[in-house]
Amino acid sequence: MLTKKEIRFCLDEIADMFPDAECELIHDNPFELVIAVLLSAQCTDALVNKVTKELFKKYKTPENYLAVSLEELQQDIRSIGLYRNKAKNIQKLCQVLLDQYDGEVPKSKDELVKLAGVGRKTANVVASVAFGEPAIAVDTHVERVSKRLGICRWKDSVIEVEETLMKKVPKDEWSVTHHRLIFFGRYHCKAKNPNCPECPLLEICREGKKRMKERDAI
Repeated sequence: MLTKKEIRFCLDEIADMFPDAECELIHDNPFELVIAVLLSAQCTDALVNKVTKELFKKYKTPENYLAVSLEELQQDIRSIGLYRNKAKNIQKLCQVLLDQYDGEVPKSKDELVKLAGVGRKTANVVASVAFGEPAIAVDTHVERVSKRLGICRWKDSVIEVEETLMKKVPKDEWSVTHHRLIFFGRYHCKAKNPNCPECPLLEICREGKKRMKERDAI
């Protein structure tokens, strides 16, 4: 496990690499963000943005999504994985927004996770990006980078990774760290081909040093 000083070094180096990291899901309001994050499960942000470009022209409010049949909504998001379940969840979510929140997206994480299709990660993203609340959303990139570097343990669950990061990262840096870790994992420390040879964190990265040793042994 990394020391407090080493974690600080990692955060600073990643910040230098990706100073402008931010949410890449295109949206104009909290409602669109909720829909976009819901659609992004097991899907790339690039594909979601391609779909929502037309989707958000057709559907502006929760009422709009409920005014069409489930089959029509499914066709509108058909190119996205799990589109059938996602379409169902969108309509369920919209109904709850109208019934319980006057059509507005709630700001509380506890209320957000009660919405259909909204898990802990989605709630953290919406709370952070839409409402400016400190949060660390652990997606596949954040989890992979945290474990490779040794900030967290390999056996840690997603929730344990989140809790560990919340303890080891200053609260006022939670949200920006979340985005920077995503960018670091998405564009540098990739799942299959991490750029270890050019990584400024190589000397303290247990996974990177292991990979380089194995490469040199070939």
